[in-house]
Amino acid sequence: MLDTARISSKGQITIPKEIRSKLGLREGGKVIFIEKNGDIMIKNASMIALMELQNEMSGVAEKIGWKDEQDVINYCKEIRHELGVERGYID
Repeated sequence: MLDTARISSKGQITIPKEIRSKLGLREGGKVIFIEKNGDIMIKNASMIALMELQNEMSGVAEKIGWKDEQDVINYCKEIRHELGVERGYID
């Protein structure tokens, strides 16, 4: 795929619709520019952050004994309950 964009006097460009769709970008979304081997890549910043978090969390569930999604759901419920008690929303 080859597409072009014009740079405004303020250095702004409009990312073509097909590219925005492929990157999963919506209004207000953020992009990140990555230089690699002299090339510049544009990526969805939210997806990069999510991938980095996933990489950092890799193996953590096994270490703490979580076996499936239900273990994660139970943990989230527990934290919500603790925060509710701490903040006085529930007894």
